[in-house]
Amino acid sequence: MSKYAVLIAPTRTGYSAHVPDLPGCIATGRTIEETRKRMQKAIEMHLGAMREDGDEIPAPSIVETLEVA
Repeated sequence: MSKYAVLIAPTRTGYSAHVPDLPGCIATGRTIEETRKRMQKAIEMHLGAMREDGDEIPAPSIVETLEVA
């Protein structure tokens, strides 16, 4: 199972998320938890569509998180 980086940002009405390694794979939600759940489903659907189309599935990028004081 691959782990893709998901970027979640606040919006005026909740949250928006996207996967840099999967252009066009996005989700929104009113809460972070709702956005995460929707993003999980969006990734599954996106990868499924890529497989059906015979597209190459990109490997996840290496991601590092940094804590800033």
